[in-house]
Amino acid sequence: MPLDINEQFKRTLDVLENSAKNVFITGKAGTGKSTLLDYFRNHTQKKVAVLAPTGVAAVNIKGQTIHSFFRFKPNITPEKAGRKSSKKIYKKLDAIIIDEISMVRADLLDCVDKFLRVNGKKSNAPFGGVQMIFIGDLYQLPPVVVGNERMIFKKEYDSEYFFSAKVFSRPDFSLEFIELEKIYRQKDEKFIGLLNAIRNNSIDDNGLELINERYFPDFERKQNDFFIHLTPTNRVSQEVNKRELEKLSTQIFHYQGEIEGKFDEKYLPTEKIFSVKVGAQIMFLNNDREKRWVNGTIGKIVSIEEENEESLIKVKLNSGMMVEVFPYTWELFEFYFDENKGRLGSRTIGSFTQYPLKLAWSVTIHKSQGKTFDKVIIDIDRGTFAHGQMYVALSRCTTLEGIILKKKILKKHIWMDWRVVKFLTSFQYEISQNNLPLEKKIEIIKDSIKNKKKLEIIYLKSDDTKSRRVILPKKFGQMEYMEKKFIGVIARCLTRNDDRVFRVDRILEMKVL
Repeated sequence: MPLDINEQFKRTLDVLENSAKNVFITGKAGTGKSTLLDYFRNHTQKKVAVLAPTGVAAVNIKGQTIHSFFRFKPNITPEKAGRKSSKKIYKKLDAIIIDEISMVRADLLDCVDKFLRVNGKKSNAPFGGVQMIFIGDLYQLPPVVVGNERMIFKKEYDSEYFFSAKVFSRPDFSLEFIELEKIYRQKDEKFIGLLNAIRNNSIDDNGLELINERYFPDFERKQNDFFIHLTPTNRVSQEVNKRELEKLSTQIFHYQGEIEGKFDEKYLPTEKIFSVKVGAQIMFLNNDREKRWVNGTIGKIVSIEEENEESLIKVKLNSGMMVEVFPYTWELFEFYFDENKGRLGSRTIGSFTQYPLKLAWSVTIHKSQGKTFDKVIIDIDRGTFAHGQMYVALSRCTTLEGIILKKKILKKHIWMDWRVVKFLTSFQYEISQNNLPLEKKIEIIKDSIKNKKKLEIIYLKSDDTKSRRVILPKKFGQMEYMEKKFIGVIARCLTRNDDRVFRVDRILEMKVL
């Protein structure tokens, strides 16, 4: 994604660099969360560790997994996490960034808190006084709780999400909320509106009808279409790739990846043995230094030439450009404290070398998270089974016209966890109350009625739909809807050009025009 340091970006970077506030940075798909992470990490003066919940995610951000950084065993619990560590790095940390926070479980975050209280800068302060920076979209894929863990988890936590961690309920813990708003992946406002409605499950029949205009059950991709097939399950994805590879009559080549040092196979970004033929559709798994492709670019193998025990693979990108591809080395990092330089450093502890490619006629929706495609076939097979799955699938594509649906999308396919909505809305209402107390809002509204002044407001509905509007307040007072009383304002909405009722507690921001 091109770097666009807009005003919101600048304000966010200022909070990260010039305060010690704990921050949750969120935003819809394609708003530049990863770009922000990279920029801050590369420019900050702070001693920062960058972590992720999974090995592949950690490799992609050149960081460590949470378990690896804290040396947690797979069966870690908050009770076990309070052990003393002799390593100095934890006391030297200024901040920890955790990417893909939507996939981090509440109990794991409590383990991090417990460990840092013992080993961080300030004993018994939340997270040991280390600034915590959480990045991710809670409307995308959730944490995993399996089998017999579920019943135990329900007894301890309100939900599996990170925001249900017990540290969040401590009076000495606070969290700043920042939502990145500018969407870079899609440009069409109509499509963006449909995606937002899918995201928070507020889509109506008309919206579903518009999306389902892309329903083509008998669609067959042509040789050079570069469509990628997205499906909920590994089984279907693997079947599609196997079937398409077998259709090709060209010679099959097998490439053995090379592991050096400590690089657990579960962290591998692609297959250890990569099997491919000329004509195969592939996806790139790295960002090219010369910017010819990025992680997620689709292409087709046009030739494989073997010279001196090494193969030269030529690929035609979906842009039409022809490129030569050589083996790429992914490194696994470990953070440490450099005594001589007095700062945090990172060193390579292992590496994996392989062609940065994978077969990509099909990938799972889960593995498509974070990637951008121009042409997508969405095949939900027997249906979706996880919160955010439908939103992730649709939001991978840059345009509505680039989507082919093999099955119509019904309301039942849009899974959304209302605990996420409740957290995000109540959290934002609380921040608004702190920044702009109810009494101050009432004072501004009364003054605007008296002097006939327009107000620009940011309004947040209970379903987490946020909008910016210009209103001309007419009447203010206690009102009632469905036997529920609230303080409201009747105003002419100049954005919608009609009279509306607004709940004052749901107005996040307001300014006089």
